[in-house]
Amino acid sequence: MTNKSIFYIFGILQAITLGLIIFFILQTTNIGRDTNIVLSVLFPIFTLIVEYMIYSKR
Repeated sequence: MTNKSIFYIFGILQAITLGLIIFFILQTTNIGRDTNIVLSVLFPIFTLIVEYMIYSKR
């Protein structure tokens, strides 16, 4: 396995886990379901993109 494939595997697992944690934490608040889903998807994707940009500069 190359380092890039390991990055993709663990990066995607990390993004999914982060999204689920955010989703379940935000369910306890009074925000709407659509806002909850958008935040649960966009924040992990943004984090994954930033991590990829940092990783690819090495």
